[in-house]
Amino acid sequence: MNPSPPPVPAAAAEAPAAYAVPRGVPLWDIFVTFLFIGAISFGGGVVAYLRASLVLKKGWLDEEHFLSALEISQALPGLNATNMSIIVGDRLRGVAGAIIAFAGMTLPGGSMVLALGVAYAANAHNPYVNAALVGVGAAAVGMLSAVTLQIGHKQLNQVLNVAIIAATVLMVSFLHISLIWVLLTVGPVAVFLFRPRKGDGEAAAGKSGEAS
Repeated sequence: MNPSPPPVPAAAAEAPAAYAVPRGVPLWDIFVTFLFIGAISFGGGVVAYLRASLVLKKGWLDEEHFLSALEISQALPGLNATNMSIIVGDRLRGVAGAIIAFAGMTLPGGSMVLALGVAYAANAHNPYVNAALVGVGAAAVGMLSAVTLQIGHKQLNQVLNVAIIAATVLMVSFLHISLIWVLLTVGPVAVFLFRPRKGDGEAAAGKSGEAS
């Protein structure tokens, strides 16, 4: 008679599955997803659309990996949305996925900016057009603020995190220091403060053993 398997601890049974990169995502799906995001997102609110599509709808990223990709996108030159599309496309399907995602992300905006640029040049002094642009800008700020609170709440639960955020806001918004210099100063300090320390791996292993 084979011995019965040991019972699975309740904590292990209820633990969420580890994130795994989706495999076999069709290239057309990547293109259509980023084409849709690029067509309906406005200004800074694109981050909200990226999160809604990539995390909540498609499940291609979890919250932690979305935040990591966003941080990398913001630290690199160029637009956050296009940087994010390249990172996600590469993660899903390599170089081909990166190219397809970039094309889908930029095609709607590039086409619309070209058409609207011509139209705006002929109506730049129209007060209704200017009022509409102000309204769109306000909505974009609202969406960006909402998604910042949704994905950034984990970064606001430690004093050190809040201090780094406050220092960055102070340098950029009030002291008007170039973003390049902020990245070159605050970035290395943050990396040094959050560097892996000796014993962190052993402590994490100990906690895992206690949970099991």
